[in-house]
Amino acid sequence: MTPFLRPRRPDEPAVRLAVFHHAGGSAAAYFPLGRKLPADWDVLLADLPERATGEAAPLPWDLPGAVKELAEDLLPWADGTPLALFGHSLGAVVAFETAHALRERGVPVAWVGVSGRVAPGLRVPVSWLDPGSTDEELRRALARLGGLPERLDAYPAVRRRFLRLIRNDLWALDGYRTDTSRKPLAAPLTAFGGAADPLAPPAALAAWARQTTGRFGQRALTGGHFELFADGFEEFAPLLADAVRTHVLTPPSAAPAAAVTYAYERA
Repeated sequence: MTPFLRPRRPDEPAVRLAVFHHAGGSAAAYFPLGRKLPADWDVLLADLPERATGEAAPLPWDLPGAVKELAEDLLPWADGTPLALFGHSLGAVVAFETAHALRERGVPVAWVGVSGRVAPGLRVPVSWLDPGSTDEELRRALARLGGLPERLDAYPAVRRRFLRLIRNDLWALDGYRTDTSRKPLAAPLTAFGGAADPLAPPAALAAWARQTTGRFGQRALTGGHFELFADGFEEFAPLLADAVRTHVLTPPSAAPAAAVTYAYERA
């Protein structure tokens, strides 16, 4: 069973975009984003482990193992259509590692987009978001970030499952270590971040440039960690679409200078 949901099936897609969700999230949260992207894009929305179960497992899932499975599941989609990967927060790590895993399997990735996450090897100390905290402490931390579903307290069983799920996601992320011995990616990479995101301050996003030998760009949203969801991805979807068009659908020699020049741009 594939972990990817495919909301639409264009006959001849211009690009195939795989999307990886944040901690505590699921593919369903990104359906509104898919509806705002060009109709000829094939959008694959990933569900990370434990999303389909009625009760989250008591132990954290394995991030490297999940990445390996995701890369294998993407192999049938490597049919010549440009393949782009995007992930937010935890999903940024998954997208980045999946790009490496696909490269090891001989599959080229046309573009990687990361959002709401500092580059591998960096850590922004946020003491109030700790997978080892109590449920109440974790609930307050998520509310502070704007990542707590509305009316969750009205459904104790749902809240219990959600907090266990996000705790397991945070444990998986907490144990993540990048392989510093491997070569950088060759694909263009764009880092997105909210101007007021405590988990991924704009200045810290620039270090993603060291993770690729391709073109690098950084684009800012106006708010915090979950600003990309604002108004059903109203602000974010055009930024994402423009980055993909610039780096995937426009030949470098034909791209106007303004289209590839923004903060921390590197040729």
